[in-house]
Amino acid sequence: MNRTLKIALMCGLAATVASCGTVKKVLPFGLGNDEGPTAVATEGERISILEFEQQLAPSPALSGRDFFIPGPTAVTAWQQPGGNAENEVGHVIAAPDFTIAWRRDIGTKSDRMKQVTSPVVAADGRIYAMDGEATVSAVDANTGQVVWKADLKSSENDSGRRVLGVSLGGGGSGGGFGGGVAVSGGKVFVASGYRHVTALDAANGNVLWQQETDLPVHGAPTVAGNRVYVVDVDNQLLALDMNTGSQLWSYRGITEPARILRASSPAVSGETVIAPFSSGQLVALQATNGQPVWEEVLSRTSRTNALSELRDIAGRPVISRGFVYAVSQSGVLQSMDVRTGAARWELPIAGVNAPLVVGDVVYVVSKSGELTVINRDSGQVYWTRDLNEGRVRREGGFLGFGKRTVRPVWSGPILASNRLVLVNSDGELIGLDPKTGAQTAQLKLGAPAYIAPAAYNGALYVLTDDARLISIR
Repeated sequence: MNRTLKIALMCGLAATVASCGTVKKVLPFGLGNDEGPTAVATEGERISILEFEQQLAPSPALSGRDFFIPGPTAVTAWQQPGGNAENEVGHVIAAPDFTIAWRRDIGTKSDRMKQVTSPVVAADGRIYAMDGEATVSAVDANTGQVVWKADLKSSENDSGRRVLGVSLGGGGSGGGFGGGVAVSGGKVFVASGYRHVTALDAANGNVLWQQETDLPVHGAPTVAGNRVYVVDVDNQLLALDMNTGSQLWSYRGITEPARILRASSPAVSGETVIAPFSSGQLVALQATNGQPVWEEVLSRTSRTNALSELRDIAGRPVISRGFVYAVSQSGVLQSMDVRTGAARWELPIAGVNAPLVVGDVVYVVSKSGELTVINRDSGQVYWTRDLNEGRVRREGGFLGFGKRTVRPVWSGPILASNRLVLVNSDGELIGLDPKTGAQTAQLKLGAPAYIAPAAYNGALYVLTDDARLISIR
């Protein structure tokens, strides 16, 4: 291939990626900040390319029909990144007044080489959160006071041996972004981009054990049945003994070198582990030995979005009433039988957030910012709402040229005290009517938020991109 053709192909690819609306929390290390430049349409009617291709519309059969949502229940523990091992939290009692109780800085904020990506967890009166440089903080849930910090960054000593430091201070130079925390049995389990999984004493942050991994882990661990499950960046699922850290078994999915920044975590129900991979694979395995039971690939190539080739399942799969619900960033939302993997229904929705399954419905937010409500049994759509209506803006450019269209990126939802609650990259926390989608409440967080809220003891907890933990009562 001659040099001119190479340059043309490279420029064409760059233009395609830049115009696809990717944001900095989808591509790693600041690529595609906020939103890529888009062409300015001439005057006339604007037609959504995404809507044209997906043809996702409310079902006439469900028009005007109500659906059941159970009443809110108290949450006394939020031990996993998705609340519990099945990632099904339902309708929770949290933040009925929708006011900020306190804010607490927990460490290093996001930048081009560090990313705050870990969902918060909670148990026994404490919130556990990780900053952008692998420092875990235990925070009093009522007052926001920091009880202890554990710095889990890796470094090299004089002999070239890797060293982990657990202390009340900082240190390190970054480079190990990602990972997350879970809490169970008096232990805090931490997965890290620094290639290790560590168990800390929940009382004081002391290291109980640590297990090195061959590759970084960008997703939070899931703990169930005395096992800790993590997925590394090479799509290898590891099952570790929660008491010793020793590896019990492993399963390797298809290697996928291209992936988005958000990382998922397995879901566990009984003796079945549902593992999501960046290859678009969703694999069910036996928890006792890691033997695969079934596999589905949630993949769909788009003619209008080059990033649909990234098949990552970045949102956590949800297990509810014997079915698994999962969405891929390439454009497949699917409901499957947890025992056999047989698909019950499928919709062309691209997303990077976990679906919310509650009552008779499934709520899901697409990459384009559309909130869709779906009948959990039939897959028919009740309604959709464009969350970015009135929030799209034009930025940048010089003398009126080169401006780009910016749309907020959304995370969530969670159903709390009769509100659907979401956060976005504009630093907003909003509440919506779960039956109609009408906005009923709004708070300014003061910084972008890319991690869905967690609920605990009547409050919501949000970790912003500047590593600030916020309690909403």
